[in-house]
Amino acid sequence: MTPTQIAETYFVSAQITADDVQKAKEEGFDVIICNRPDEEEPGQPNHDVIKAACDAVGIRFEFMPMQGPNFTPEYVEGVKALIASNKKTLGYCRTGNRSSILFNAAQ
Repeated sequence: MTPTQIAETYFVSAQITADDVQKAKEEGFDVIICNRPDEEEPGQPNHDVIKAACDAVGIRFEFMPMQGPNFTPEYVEGVKALIASNKKTLGYCRTGNRSSILFNAAQ
């Protein structure tokens, strides 16, 4: 996991694994957002695996899957609330691009 910082408390990353969640905890992340639909490609961990790892270490997990650059108004509002909370947040998808698009929509 190599997160890219795009705002003071907001980072994006390519696909993470359950093992990466412990590293995220050590790096001070409070929230992880999955912007990737389950079963998008073979071998990708489903969101419930990442959620279980988050639950185990006390990181809040949000599932906001995006098909390409498409997102819902509810996702935008959810990200706006996270930005306002100043919680250190990591959004991930296949490459980090969709997570960046959703963050930009929330600005």
